[in-house]
Amino acid sequence: MNFDIKFDFQRRERLGLIEAIWGQDKSIDQLKRLSESVLSKNEVVFITRINSEKANYLLDLYDDAQFYEEANCLIIGKNLNKINTNKKVAIISGGSSDLGVTLEAQLALKIYGVNSQSFIDVGVAGLHRLMSQLEEINKYNVLIVCAGMEGALATVVGGLLAQPIIAVPVSVGYGVSKDGETALNSMLSSCSPGIAVMNIDNGYGAAMAALRIIKSIS
Repeated sequence: MNFDIKFDFQRRERLGLIEAIWGQDKSIDQLKRLSESVLSKNEVVFITRINSEKANYLLDLYDDAQFYEEANCLIIGKNLNKINTNKKVAIISGGSSDLGVTLEAQLALKIYGVNSQSFIDVGVAGLHRLMSQLEEINKYNVLIVCAGMEGALATVVGGLLAQPIIAVPVSVGYGVSKDGETALNSMLSSCSPGIAVMNIDNGYGAAMAALRIIKSIS
């Protein structure tokens, strides 16, 4: 059964942001129809949480489609209205297990022309790794911090650096980590004031929060 698919084309006018497409719970047919609709308006297609089967189908349809398997994201076309800014975002993560979330954030920023740099494997279990990168990280205007397990990295960064910090709990960890719930609660309970916290694994949401900040200070 086909349903009408309504894409929010006015979102760019209201917010300066385009609507991303959530791929996980959409059928291949829905993704195809949405992509056709978006491309017909000369907008870029950005699909998050898409698996290889769905991605490969769209790759066969569109020559300029790019699938980023580690991030489970697919991009078709280009964003013709990028943000004009010299502000930069640092994406900091506790370990390479957080890579999928950090890449999702990095791709979302790249679409808008915002420069970002990832700092991987600087988790609190080896604090010297973070400290050795601190001077470089401090050059960035907005910080996205991704961490699983107990999620303490956001609190540590928040106690050391003054930039806006967007924390992303990651669904990595044994038993009581509860697929990221422990990291989420830890970040929400942070004693470093002023940290904004996204939902579990929401790298895209963190990137959009960073864009809102950048647009307000550019």
